[in-house]
Amino acid sequence: MPHTAVILAAVSEEQGPGNTLRVVLLAALVGAALLAWFLLRGYRNDDNND
Repeated sequence: MPHTAVILAAVSEEQGPGNTLRVVLLAALVGAALLAWFLLRGYRNDDNND
C-alpha cells in the first residue's frame, strides 16, 4: 500500500485546470464584449445617413 499513498500524494499536489480555466473565461468575456461593441456600433444612428 505505500505505492498507493505516494501516488495519491503526487496527484493531490497538482492544481488542476484552475488558472487555465480563468484565463480562458477572461479571454472569452473580453472577446464577447469586443464582438458586441463591433456589431452594435454598426447599428448606431448618427443622423448622417443622407
